[in-house]
Amino acid sequence: MQRALGQQAPATRCSGAKVTQLFPMKACATSTSRRAVKALAVAAAPQRKLKASDVNAVGLKDVPLRSLFPDEPKPPAPGAPKLKVAIVGGGLAGLSTAVELLDQGYEVDIYEGRQWIGGKVASYVDKNGNHVEMGLHVFFGCYFNLFRLMAKCGVLENLLLKEHTHTFCNNEGDVRELDFRFFLNGMKIGAPFHGLKAFFTTPQLEPLDKVANSLALGTSPIVRALIDPEGGMKDIRDLDGISFTQWFTSHGGSMNSIKRMWDPIAYALGFLDCDHISARCMLTIFQFFATKTDASVLRMLNGSPAERLLKPIADYITAKGGRIHTRAGCKEVLYEQAADGTTRVTGLRIGTAGREKTMSADVYVAALDVPGIKRLLPSAWRSAHPQFDRIYKLVGVPVITVQLRYDGWVTEMKDASRVRDLRSPAGLDNLLYSADTYFSCFADLALTSPVEYFREGEGSLMQCVITPAAPYMPWTNEAIAAETDRQVRQLFPSARGLKCTWHSIVKIAQSLYEEAPGMDLYRPDQKTPVVNFFLAGSYTKQDYIDSMEGATLSGRQCAYSILEEAPRILGDKAKAAAAKPVPAGAAA
Repeated sequence: MQRALGQQAPATRCSGAKVTQLFPMKACATSTSRRAVKALAVAAAPQRKLKASDVNAVGLKDVPLRSLFPDEPKPPAPGAPKLKVAIVGGGLAGLSTAVELLDQGYEVDIYEGRQWIGGKVASYVDKNGNHVEMGLHVFFGCYFNLFRLMAKCGVLENLLLKEHTHTFCNNEGDVRELDFRFFLNGMKIGAPFHGLKAFFTTPQLEPLDKVANSLALGTSPIVRALIDPEGGMKDIRDLDGISFTQWFTSHGGSMNSIKRMWDPIAYALGFLDCDHISARCMLTIFQFFATKTDASVLRMLNGSPAERLLKPIADYITAKGGRIHTRAGCKEVLYEQAADGTTRVTGLRIGTAGREKTMSADVYVAALDVPGIKRLLPSAWRSAHPQFDRIYKLVGVPVITVQLRYDGWVTEMKDASRVRDLRSPAGLDNLLYSADTYFSCFADLALTSPVEYFREGEGSLMQCVITPAAPYMPWTNEAIAAETDRQVRQLFPSARGLKCTWHSIVKIAQSLYEEAPGMDLYRPDQKTPVVNFFLAGSYTKQDYIDSMEGATLSGRQCAYSILEEAPRILGDKAKAAAAKPVPAGAAA
């Protein structure tokens, strides 16, 4: 197995003689059966169950900015108010909010319109037993809020650490790396030197492009961030009004660098090219990569999101007394307005047409994506509250995710005899980028995530993300599959003798919010002008980009806002109840 489950040295945290490893790995050997491949995935997991406190310890030390990792709330005091909370949306933001509030003893119900939870991270099993994903999910080394959530739920070991390289696949099997691995005399060299080494030595760029890259990045806010992370981030936020291409070329960067390296990365991060993505978005990530050694390390789940991420979180929620209602979309937000102009939500109309019910709670959370929140908000709120009106400036980016199954190993180019050996996976075991195809990033899930995706007697399961997707949304699924298959063979000569045996196409008309120049100022805070109504979702205001980590962080911020406002919410509720007239004959 070509690096299918081998691992690099994990991040560590030292305190005297004690060493805490966030991802300590066991040794593993090659094998040739489905059961053994799955056993290897389990063997690659940490040797002990990691706790949220372990992630907190590493996170507080290694998080690039303190705003990215909120302080842990204190345990609830005896007699502290416990609110009933209704969360609309069962994606990561809603699940994250629920976990935090349940840990504080709150009563939580999650209402999800679809038959499964997870939002854009969801996956499902089709009638033939194939696991179909909504998108390609990669976990960067700075996803500390998501790592903490997974540790709480006991499944951090479901992440498989990949080699510390970013791999670019060009036409005709030309594979080149942005290699962050840097050792001198056996000693690991970290940030910022590992990044300098990676960019100076990558064969993906021509020598003059590397010089231009160095000039641009050397005059960026990233330099300030090395000694003043908060100040560097402030400078980066101020660049939201221009595109990355505008910023990069104005600082000496070359357009060939944009085309061959930065566009594929931008597409992978935000589904936009460098001409259309905000400089803030790109430089935010670069700051983290430059200042923290392991921020750019990639991990992937050992199997499908439904089984390896979402089910354990759902189990944690239900074990804590939370309730998850699927096929229970919210049709309407019910509210009342007091004489002083204060607006308060009184209930939600939940369910399918003809079978709707009104649900009530103390607090209501809309944990949705951009199109979802636009549909949910009462129209009167838009004119009454600028925070809500600004949301309508945001739009989602279309994306198409293609899965192609083959009868051999597409990316195995070192040993021709292994291409058709279906006993165990072979090829490139990492996230892959390409500047030569209409899919910007991709991976062979049979290698990267073998527990569900390696199937004995079958080969590669290529998952390809098409961005920009707008031109291809009208295409038929068959046409998209055929064109993606053609481009896979264009990249990998090893695939040209193979047969594509199955495909799946998932089209999302509005996925991540469009992080275009000038959009950051329209992102809303989690706390809203409606006293008992809160927002969560990676589009809301938080210092990470729209991503799994951004969604998880937004959930924490939403939950902590609710905790802060709980006394006022209870007080307002009591006043509202006291102001209502008592019906004649009712007990005083």
